[in-house]
Amino acid sequence: MSHQTPLGSSVPQANCLDLWREKNDQLVRQVKVAQDLDLSLRRQQLVQDALEGFRGLLHSLQGLPAAVLVLPLELTVICNFTTLKTSLAQGFTEDQAQDIQRGLERVLETQKQQGPRLEHGLRGLWNSVLRASTVLPQLLPALHHLAGLQAALWLGTDHLGDLTLLLQTLNGSQSGASEDLLLLLKTWSPPAKESDDPLTLQDAQGLRSVLLTAFAYRQGLQELISGSLPRALSSLHEAASGLCPRPVLVQVYTALGTCLRKMGNPQRALLYLVAALKGGSICGPPLLEASRLYRQLGNTAAELESLELLVEALSIPASSEVPPFLIEVELLLPQPDPASPLHCGTLSQVRHLLASRCLQMGRTEDAAEHYLDLLALLLDGSESKFSPPSCSSGLCMPEIFLEAAAALIQTGRAQDALTVCEELLRRTSSLLPKMPLLWKNARKGTKESPHYPPWVSATYLLQGQAWVQLGVPKQAISEFSRCLELLFRVTPKDKEQGNGDASFHLLQTLRRLDRRDEATALWRRLEAQTKLPQENATWSLPLYLETCLSWIRPPDRETLLEEYRTFLLEPCDL
Repeated sequence: MSHQTPLGSSVPQANCLDLWREKNDQLVRQVKVAQDLDLSLRRQQLVQDALEGFRGLLHSLQGLPAAVLVLPLELTVICNFTTLKTSLAQGFTEDQAQDIQRGLERVLETQKQQGPRLEHGLRGLWNSVLRASTVLPQLLPALHHLAGLQAALWLGTDHLGDLTLLLQTLNGSQSGASEDLLLLLKTWSPPAKESDDPLTLQDAQGLRSVLLTAFAYRQGLQELISGSLPRALSSLHEAASGLCPRPVLVQVYTALGTCLRKMGNPQRALLYLVAALKGGSICGPPLLEASRLYRQLGNTAAELESLELLVEALSIPASSEVPPFLIEVELLLPQPDPASPLHCGTLSQVRHLLASRCLQMGRTEDAAEHYLDLLALLLDGSESKFSPPSCSSGLCMPEIFLEAAAALIQTGRAQDALTVCEELLRRTSSLLPKMPLLWKNARKGTKESPHYPPWVSATYLLQGQAWVQLGVPKQAISEFSRCLELLFRVTPKDKEQGNGDASFHLLQTLRRLDRRDEATALWRRLEAQTKLPQENATWSLPLYLETCLSWIRPPDRETLLEEYRTFLLEPCDL
């Protein structure tokens, strides 16, 4: 049925207004019926029909001159249309901003304030409209509803300055009023709906609750990341006490657990993490935080168990929940930042964390199996050579190969370690013609592939260790020599002390094999290096070296060299 009125009518007849309102209410009820259906084509069709119905109704209303009698309904239709469109798009777009702008301009048209109103943007338009509303009190409920949508749009797009000024105006604040957004949201009190008002998908009070929870949570996360822990605790408690859907409540409880752990309250932190795990199907962030908590407490078994459960959780495809056709807290939250405690990473990243923690804690057999599973996951169906330093998952592929080889050596699986090393060299073989340039870049410290030579030298070192384990000393010495040759070629003269870890390991091997000539030459070189300045020396190794090398710390080196002097200068038995 068509509800058009003659364009010459400045004020539509009451029966047309009643028909338009009836149409609005029928569309709202249609959306709510669809909401109760499972994910289905029927549900989707009902909602799309409702969206087109709101679009057509709004077109009819705005095809006539703006009238104060009709504006409450027209603004309500704009709100319903914008809410549904935003929900279906899972975010705000420029179209929604234009719909809000058009509604504000229609209000000003009734006050004969026509013409461009965007000299100061939407913010200036809102100021004009809210000033005009003082003589149009019947528009206030609908305007506060529209203001709630504008606030959601500005919060979701990080226009916090505009949002602050809008809330100050809505609250009747004068210049110099508080700029605390959380306080302004709490102070904002939209007019209550009347029983005979047009139906809405989501009223101003509901939007206020969503805004309050979303902003408190966003602010709490920012304070947590920046280290303002007491403030973060307060903001997150505020978020948890508000209108908090289950998925968001899981995230809030996880953030509270992180905050309390960092504040030195592990038991309270654990209570929140348990509550988070009971709160819904999203268990990745709380499990990762639980592993951090147990690590801080020194409970290695519980830490690794949490990581194993996290691997299982990420291996299960996420279930699709039926989203409500409303503007929810999730729509106003930013994507988890890598610095956020809620960023639990991908399955491959978590598998790597589990494998590396097992290796660090001496659980080498578990580590070896986890590394092999990780390599299978990353390389499955991919024969193409990767391009370090990182793959698409953010992991450093060469270092994963090297850590896997180190774990296999630690478990006595030398032959498997050699296989892993050979695969790494095969996958980097395309760089061999470029190696002179890479040596030059590494010596200069440029960013172009600076890690290749150290990775290749580490591969030779691990192969040498594997050959020692297999009882083939000649091959071991050959690999150790290749390792040092490459390191000495790429390391600047003033940085050569850093090669001492591999050099001392080779010296130990030469001593065990009674290779005096080679050992003496290497010893003299190392002894000369100890006399060089060692300002601000830091002695740390990558995990793949730290677990395999008998790491010799700087204070022990002079003593060790003196012991070698005694050994090397003893007369040989005739």
